[in-house]
Amino acid sequence: MSINNFSTTSSIAIVFLCFILSVDNFTRANENDAESISKIGQGMGHIMNIYYCYSCGYRKVYEDYAGIIHQKYPEISVIGANYDPPGLNMYMSRLIGFGKMILIMCILSGVNIFAWLNKPQPSWWSWCLENKLYACMMMFFMANMIEGQLVSSGAFEISLNNIPLWSKLETGRIPQPPELFQIIDNTLQFSKLDMPSNNYAQ
Repeated sequence: MSINNFSTTSSIAIVFLCFILSVDNFTRANENDAESISKIGQGMGHIMNIYYCYSCGYRKVYEDYAGIIHQKYPEISVIGANYDPPGLNMYMSRLIGFGKMILIMCILSGVNIFAWLNKPQPSWWSWCLENKLYACMMMFFMANMIEGQLVSSGAFEISLNNIPLWSKLETGRIPQPPELFQIIDNTLQFSKLDMPSNNYAQ
């Protein structure tokens, strides 16, 4: 009986952990949207948007660039957000994530989904029901790997006042700070006449 209780407790813990990790990934990928609303409301003269590939690990790169840009250009508000890949990849990724949670719940509850389809139960599903702990962990990490591949765009797209400055998708690399500063300076020079006459700190 104690073994069954331990198995049940472990199964509940796995479902809870999977749910927390899934929600955490979604929240991290979209948390900068809330930051963008607050920064836009600050009335800053220039707005720089950086759309980056979260699943590629570019969040840290974005934070570093946002820091150095804010130091050199206090008048620029830097807004970051996850770059959603075009096409069906994002929808397929979300569908896989939803299907992953459904399958994990079916495994933990011992439901034979093939009986609903009037199909014989395959051996791999029987193994999953007999080894719930390992099956759920394996399914969770494999599905996450596929989801990451689908949304991995490699993007690091930079624009200033809706003017494109840099595209990693086109150039194949992230700009070095000096060359990005040069592009920003040139863009600010060209747009100076169109900006409000506020006295920004230099």
